[in-house]
Amino acid sequence: MGTREDIVKAVTAGRSAGARGDAPTVCPYPGTSTLRTAWIRGYAETRPVSAQPESAD
Repeated sequence: MGTREDIVKAVTAGRSAGARGDAPTVCPYPGTSTLRTAWIRGYAETRPVSAQPESAD
């Protein structure tokens, strides 16, 4: 478990990666880490998923 400062740094790094357009696979934290969750949260803030896919109608 990371300290509060580590979590803030992970969120900030995720935001930066999302803003640069990096793939989510560049996350430097292992899958079992709380810091990975924080990084992905930051990444998702800058890379929102559209609410609905466009239809081909």
